[in-house]
Amino acid sequence: MVFRKLPGVSASGMGLRLSQKFVFLLFLSGLVTLCFGALFFLPDSVRLKRIFLSKTETQPVTVGSGSENDAREHLKRLKNQGGMTPAKGETSTKLKSLSRKPPVSYEATEERLAGGKAQEDLTLPRSKTESASAKATSSDHGASSDTLSYNKFKGCLLKPPLGRDNGKPSDPKTNERREKVKEMMKFAWDNYKRYAWGKNELRPLTRNGHIGNMFGGLRGASIIDSLDTLYIMGLMEEYNDAKDWVQTSLDLNSNGEASLFEVNIRYVGGLLSAYYLTGEEVRLIDVLMELGEKLLPAFNTPTGIPRGVINLGSGTSWSWGWASAGSSILAEFGTLHLEFVHLSELSRNPIYTEKVMNIRKLLNKIEKPHGLYPNFLSPVSGNWVQHHVSIGGLGDSFYEYLIKSYLMSDKTDGDAKTMYYGALEAIEANLVQKSPGGLTYMAEWRGGILDHKMGHLACFSGGMIGIGADDGAPEKRQHYLDLAAEITHTCHESYTPTKLGPEAFRFDGGGEATATRLSDRYYILRPEVIESYMYMWRLTHDPKYREWGWEAVEALEQHCRVESGFSGIRDVYTMTASHDNMQQSFFLSETLKYLYLLFSDDDLLPLEDWVFNTEAHPLPIIRKSYKHDFHEKSTSFFPL
Repeated sequence: MVFRKLPGVSASGMGLRLSQKFVFLLFLSGLVTLCFGALFFLPDSVRLKRIFLSKTETQPVTVGSGSENDAREHLKRLKNQGGMTPAKGETSTKLKSLSRKPPVSYEATEERLAGGKAQEDLTLPRSKTESASAKATSSDHGASSDTLSYNKFKGCLLKPPLGRDNGKPSDPKTNERREKVKEMMKFAWDNYKRYAWGKNELRPLTRNGHIGNMFGGLRGASIIDSLDTLYIMGLMEEYNDAKDWVQTSLDLNSNGEASLFEVNIRYVGGLLSAYYLTGEEVRLIDVLMELGEKLLPAFNTPTGIPRGVINLGSGTSWSWGWASAGSSILAEFGTLHLEFVHLSELSRNPIYTEKVMNIRKLLNKIEKPHGLYPNFLSPVSGNWVQHHVSIGGLGDSFYEYLIKSYLMSDKTDGDAKTMYYGALEAIEANLVQKSPGGLTYMAEWRGGILDHKMGHLACFSGGMIGIGADDGAPEKRQHYLDLAAEITHTCHESYTPTKLGPEAFRFDGGGEATATRLSDRYYILRPEVIESYMYMWRLTHDPKYREWGWEAVEALEQHCRVESGFSGIRDVYTMTASHDNMQQSFFLSETLKYLYLLFSDDDLLPLEDWVFNTEAHPLPIIRKSYKHDFHEKSTSFFPL
C-alpha cells in the first residue's frame, strides 16, 4: 500500500495523529495537483485533452500509430538532406492498337531527332519566365536534387504532356468547338474571379461567393480545381493569377470539419497535377506535405479504415451523421490511393502508401457477398454494415481507383488488377441489366434485391470499363469495350429533352432512362457522361462521341449559362430553366476539361502517360524504369 512508503505514517490508519493526517492530506493534494497539471500543460497535452473534450464519435490522434508526427519528422529529415523527389510513369489502354512498341521517352526521341534543340521547345513551362521561376523556387528549397529528379520524371514521359501543338486538332470545325469550350472556361473563371475570388465556389445569380462546409475552413476550391485546366488550355494570365493566390493566400490553418474525400481529390489532387504539369514548386510541395499530414489522423481507427470527416486543426475525426451505424463510405476510403501513392513518392515517406495499402489488405480479408463490395464498412469492426451496392454514389470511384491504380503503377500493381476484374465480374453477374428497350444499365443491389435505378454518377463507368478493356482476359477485351459503349449510349439516352441528364434515372414502371421522381430531375453541371464520351473517343475514334459532346456544349450554353457564370438547373425536363445558383468547382475541373480534351488531339495529356483522378486532375504513371532507377537511390512505394 502507498501508506507504507510515507515516512512517519504507521501501517494502521487508526494510529494517525491529527497533525500526521493534516500532513498526509496536504501531501496527497499536492500530488494530485501535480499529476493533473502535467496532464494539461505538457507540450503534447492537446492530444490528452481530447480524451475529455472530444465528441463521443471522434477518434483521438495517437502519436504512436506512425501518422502525422512520423510524416513531419520524415519531412524535416528530407529537407535537411536537400530536397524531395517526384515520381513518374506510363500507360493507359488504347484498343486501337493492342500491340505496343517498347517505350522510349519523348525527350530521348527529340534528342536523336534534333540534337537536343527540340527538347528545349518541349519543356513543360510555357514561358522563359515560368521556367526561371521554377528554377528559382527549386533553389529556394536547396533542391538541385529536386531539379534533377523533376527532369528525370520528364524523361520518363513517352510524349510531351501538351502535345506537339497543344493538342490542336487539324480539323477546323473540331478546333472551333474546342475554342468554344475554352471561351466557356474563361467566362466561368472571370466571373468567379470578379464575384467570388478566394471563396470556394461562385453563386452566379446573386454574384457572391460560397464557402460551404465540405472543406473544413479551407478556401479557394475553384482556384485549386482550375489550375491544371487553365494551364492545358493556355490561359496563362488566369493560371498565373491562380498560382499567385496559392503562393500568397492559401491558408491551411483551419479548424473546421472537412470531408477527407473532397479535400483529397480536389486540393491534394489539384496541387499534385499542377506540380507535375509545370514543375513549379511555388510552395506546392510544402503545401502538399502539410496537407497530407493533416489528413493522416483520420486513419487512427482500430482497423485503419479512415473516418469520413476530419477536423483539420485538431486532427479529430468521426463518421458522417447520416452514415449507417457510424460506418465509413466505400467511395470515400477507396478513393485515396492515387493521391497518397504520389504523396509517398514526393516525400519519400512510405506512410501514405502504407495507409492505403492497409485498406486493401482488410478488403481482401473480409467476405464479400456474391463478390460485391457493399457501400458501408465499420471502421471499428472492419465488417460490412449493410449490403447496399452501387456503382453510382457511395461506391463509384472505389472501382475507378482500382483500375487506375493498376495503370498508374505501370501495370505492376497486380493486387489492384485482381481486385478490379474480380469486382467487374461480380458487377456483370449481379448488377448489369438490359431494359425492354435494349438499354444496358447498372442497377443497385440491396441485400439481394435489385433496384432498377442508375445515377448520373454511375455514368463514369463507361469510360472506366473502356480504359480497362485492353488489360482484361484476351477473350473478354472486345466484350468489355462493347459493354463500355453500351453503358455510354444509355447515359446519352438519359440526356433528353434538354440534352442534359437527371441526377438519377429508372428502368421500371414503363420508364426507360427517365427520372420518374421530381427529386431526381436536377442537373448540377456534372461531368460523368462527358467523361465517358472523352474516353470512348480516345479508345475508338467513333465520331458520335464528339457529336454527343457538342450537344452537351450547346445545352450548357442554352440552359446553364447565365449573365455571371454557369448554374445548375432544377429540372432537366423543363425547357424554361430554374437555376440553382451554384457554379460547382468540378465544372471547371472536370466538365470543361473533359470537353476540351474531347475536341483535342489525343497527344494532349496522352493516356500512355497520365491517369486522371476522380476530380479529373492528371497524375503521371510511375514507370517501371523510373521506379527501378529511383529505388537504387531512395525508396519507391509501388510494388516492384
